[in-house]
Amino acid sequence: MENSRIKRFAARYIGSKAFYLSVVALIVPMVVQQGITQFVNLLDNVMVGRLGTLPMSGVAIVNQVIFIFNLTVFGGMSGASIFGAQYFGKGDVSGLRDTLRFRIWFAAAASALGILALLAFGKDFLQLFLNSEASSPQEIDETLRLASGYMRIMLWGLPPFALSACFSSVLRNASETFIPMVASVISIFVNLVLNWLLIFGSLGFPKMGVAGAALATVTARYVELLYLFVQALRHKERFPFMKGAFKSLRVPLPLVKRIAVTGTPLMLNEALWSVSTSLVQVCYASRGLTAVAASNINGTVFNLFALLMMSMGDAVGIMVGQQLGANDMEGAKGTVRKLIVFGAGLNALVGLTLIAAAPFIPLIYNTEGVVRGLASQMLVISGAMMPVSTITNCSYFTIRSGGRTFITFLFDCVFNWVVCLPLAYLLCYHTSLGLVQVFLLVQIADMMKCVIGVVMLKSGIWAKNVVNA
Repeated sequence: MENSRIKRFAARYIGSKAFYLSVVALIVPMVVQQGITQFVNLLDNVMVGRLGTLPMSGVAIVNQVIFIFNLTVFGGMSGASIFGAQYFGKGDVSGLRDTLRFRIWFAAAASALGILALLAFGKDFLQLFLNSEASSPQEIDETLRLASGYMRIMLWGLPPFALSACFSSVLRNASETFIPMVASVISIFVNLVLNWLLIFGSLGFPKMGVAGAALATVTARYVELLYLFVQALRHKERFPFMKGAFKSLRVPLPLVKRIAVTGTPLMLNEALWSVSTSLVQVCYASRGLTAVAASNINGTVFNLFALLMMSMGDAVGIMVGQQLGANDMEGAKGTVRKLIVFGAGLNALVGLTLIAAAPFIPLIYNTEGVVRGLASQMLVISGAMMPVSTITNCSYFTIRSGGRTFITFLFDCVFNWVVCLPLAYLLCYHTSLGLVQVFLLVQIADMMKCVIGVVMLKSGIWAKNVVNA
């Protein structure tokens, strides 16, 4: 009896060797790509951190604002990506080509609106992070000056970021993850070298400080876009959706409506979720610029350790989306179960590694001891939450893959606005708890989201073929 239960459990939650080989083949390029990206982001962070706490805080605040744009672009692409993955699974080249055209139009519109919004309201948003009661007027003025200069340059990087997302996402829909990986590696190398040259004035280049970091990032994004575009055009035999892709940018109106109906909740979800996350950071910033710097270190390092978790989410979206497009509903449900168990187990080990490294990582920053201490404690909490975050992330991508975008909106964005943000606000502005205690309680509240995600996955309501609907 006991053996039969073990066998049933293994059949339900553990995949075959071929299954795991296919998962590894899919996620390794994404892990490499994201790993290099996040490692260089860490190096960028450390380089800027060598300039002091105020420059690091100024850059962190701007990046929190840019984060909203990046997530909005990701959300806007997600609706088209759902259709793209299922069109590819169905073998519909024309449909996949139309989703690329839709993405290009969206990238252009999002970039224009993003630039206008940041020019009009960017400085006001930056000031939300600067608390006059926790920092001196001189510290606030200097941080705002550095942040404003950094943001003016970063605006030029919004269009190439959005267009790169178009080509990366459509290539991933076609199970091509190597080219986006190489594009990121090249971009990262350019960014790293230019950071060294421009931040510190190496080899006779001008010493530009945080402005040099912004210029390096923007240049690298244009290089990445150029590589993706050229490679997609060069390999039309592998990517037949690129044939005639630019003869016309017309997208059939029925498809536009279907993508809009499916994708608008996703775009709103990502935009509003990123805003709520930024406002949580504003709450943390009420504890002063030391809290801004510590949160920045925690976020940057966590993103490096979370790359496997994020890649597992992408794998769920791709593999499950293709199975749903082929009308293999039971296969899709089995894939989700096995990927979540696999991902949670791996990321538990990653979380333990992060906990072990937490006391030492902040030492590489040129900042005050109090900042390092706060960052170290936050990293321990982030490491402990890694398996929970993995299950939540995979749940999000699973529900999204079946086009259940309104449920995704409720699950992801509404939860943040109704639970996490009010909790952070109450704790920061109506208690005397320190940053670490507030951060811990907000992370514990996120466990509710994990439970909700598991319940929805077990119900199977997400399993839907949207291209044949």
